[in-house]
Order: sequence, then C-alpha cells, then structure tokens
Amino acid sequence: MKTTTQNTPSKGSKLGAILRVTSGNFLEQFDFFLFGFYATYISQTFFPTTSDFASLMMTFAVFGSGFLMRPLGAIVLGAYIDKVGRRKGLIVTLSIMAAGTVLIALVPGYASIGVAAPVLVLMGRLLQGFSAGAEMGGVSVYLAEIATPGRCGFYTSWQSASQQVAIILAAALGYTINASMAAAEVAAWGWRIPFFIGCVIIPFIFIIRRSLQETEAFKARKHHPTANEVFRSMRDNWRTVLAGGLLASMTTTTFYLITVYTPTFGRSVLNLSTTDSLVVTLFVGLSNFIWLPIGGTLSDRIGRRPLLLAISLLCLCTAYPAMHWLAAAASFERLLSVLLYFSFFFGIYNGAMVAALTEVMPQNVRVVGFSLAFSLATAVFGGFTPAVSTLLVQVTGDKASPAYWLMFAALCGFTATTILYRKQNAVTVNA
Repeated sequence: MKTTTQNTPSKGSKLGAILRVTSGNFLEQFDFFLFGFYATYISQTFFPTTSDFASLMMTFAVFGSGFLMRPLGAIVLGAYIDKVGRRKGLIVTLSIMAAGTVLIALVPGYASIGVAAPVLVLMGRLLQGFSAGAEMGGVSVYLAEIATPGRCGFYTSWQSASQQVAIILAAALGYTINASMAAAEVAAWGWRIPFFIGCVIIPFIFIIRRSLQETEAFKARKHHPTANEVFRSMRDNWRTVLAGGLLASMTTTTFYLITVYTPTFGRSVLNLSTTDSLVVTLFVGLSNFIWLPIGGTLSDRIGRRPLLLAISLLCLCTAYPAMHWLAAAASFERLLSVLLYFSFFFGIYNGAMVAALTEVMPQNVRVVGFSLAFSLATAVFGGFTPAVSTLLVQVTGDKASPAYWLMFAALCGFTATTILYRKQNAVTVNA
C-alpha cells in the first residue's frame, strides 16, 4: 500500500512534531495502566463486596466500560478532527481525557460517599474512553501525514511507542511506592499518588500540544467532510472498518494482556510478589518500545502483509504452550521470558498494523475510519482482556487459559489481513 500525501510540518523539526503529537498518548496510557495495575486497591476502595473475585470483576468491568465509549468517541471526535484539523481536534481530545483523569484521582472512597464513589469513577472512565476513541486515530494519521516517503511504518510506530514510556514510568513509580510504603498505606491512599502525578503533568502536556502545527496534507485539502458525509462514508466502507477492527484485535489483546493484566495475573494467579510483577511490567514496556519502531521499519522494507500474517500465525501456534510452560512452574524468570516473547508479537505486529490501518481508510475520513476500527477492536477485545482472562482462569481452573483469548485475537488478525490485502490487490488489478 502506498501512503498518500506526506509532508513535513510547516514549523519545527520532525522529532519535535512527534514529541508534541504523542504527548497525549503518554497521558492516556499512563492513567489506563495505573487503573489496571491498582485494580485490587481500586476494587477495595470503590467496589467493596464480600467476594474478592466479585469486587475485582466489578473493577475490571468499569475499566472495560471506558472502551465501550471509544466507538462513540471515534465517530463524534474523529469526524470533528477530519473537519476542523488534526491540531484543534487533538487539543479537544486531550481536554476531555484530562477531565476524566482528574475525576478518578480525586473521588473519595465508598466508605466516605457511598454509591456516589463508583458512579463518579465510572463517569471518569467514560470520559477517558470517549476521548481515547479518537486520540490514537488522530495521532496515527498525523504521524502518517508528516512521514517522509517510504517511512510511514517507522513514523506511525511512535504513536504506540510513546505509550510504552508511560508504562515504564508507571511501573517505576509503583515499584518506588511499594518499596517505600507499608502494604496497608498503599491500599489506603498510596495507590492514588501516581494518579495525582498524572494530574500534575496535564498542564505541561497542554502547553506542548498547543504548539503543534497542522499537517500540510490537511491544509492542502480542498474539501473537508461534513458530519453527514462522514456518516455516509462509514456506511459505504463498513466492511473495511470491520476488517480493520479485526486487524487491530491482535494488537489490543496482546497489549492489555502483557501490561494491564500482568500485575493482577502475577499476584492473584501465579502468587508472585508485587515487586516481581512490577519489574516484569517495566521490562515489557522497555521491550515494546524497542520492538515497535523495528516492526514499523521492517514493514516499510518488506511490506505490511508478510509481517502481519507471520506474527499472527506464530502467536496462534505458540501462545498456549508458552503460557502452559509458565503456569507449570511459575517464577519471576518464566513470567519475564513469556511476556517478553509476547512483547515481540506486539511490537512487530503493531509496528506494521498502525501504518496499514491508516492506509486502508479513505483519505477524507481517515481519522474517523481508523479511530472507529481501532475503537471497536479495543471495546470488543483489548479493553475486556483483563476481565475475560480473570473469568477464564476462574471457570476453567487453568492458569494458562488467558492464552485462548490471545489465540482467538491472533486468528482474527490473520483473517483480517487476508481480507484487507485481497481487497487491495483486487482494487490494484482493476485500476
């Protein structure tokens, strides 16, 4: 697939443009990861029940509810970004995301305000999900539009790479807090500290993003679609959007399995220490950061399709054996080995997938098309990965059972790749 118009920003360096546009991604993933890592403490604070399993499932359900808002945010905010521009739209998404982050950080516990506590936490998650529905699509399209010819995969890989920095920072903060505070203090109020830090950095991210320049590709466009035109385009291209969602399912499932679910899996299922889980997560974030630009660069050189097919097939064949080996004799070393292996899946696949998803969408509705496809994948697959994994372990009694969910996502990714590139080849032949 060929990338469309690609130009440099009118001001500033390429590196500066990448840093400015990905700053919001950093904030989003920082808070999302914190919610998953501190799920046990959040469940005790906002969703107290007589059953630890029920309390944790309620917490993960609220975590997943934010992803259900993503398709709505993708349509509403994605259409807005396609109409008014990347810069203005991404400032709006950041504003909404910041409001949700502040709300979650400041809500008192159930013991203080009763049922209002979980309701307010839910509202915060819904705001975050609504914003995130278009945030990653807007950022990915921006990076694709400023990419130099033949390097779209490398440029778009930094959308997700910026999120890995957030994971590394969140894991490091968690390690520091757990090392310097008693367990009772962490459960009572210490878990809120990283959320407060997220609130403190919001103004700085606003300053950074406000200096963002509009892409030349968008400014050169003669016509910007109205809301009705966007909806008609989504209706006419629903098959592409659906296939794009299946393509992204492998990415979202793998990512939330190896990051958000890891701390809970390590502590509750494998009975490893909190420190072990945190250190593993930190290394996973670092590994993701390394593999993502490698995957993007490889896809620029050998094509998106071969990488997408190879990684999804490898995951389908080896995910369960790897998880079974881990569960058979759980240890820090085995957990680290398996998750770094899955990190390889994620980095190489996602490095090719983001560029592919920007390329298959119609140019005039590229943000809303990308955002809707990715949001559907996150809502159906990725966002509920912690809840589905927890349920699979509970129902089957098999500690390796989360691999089934990952294998299903890999099958969806393999199928979608075949469909999308068969369609593209047909279009090329007909042309």
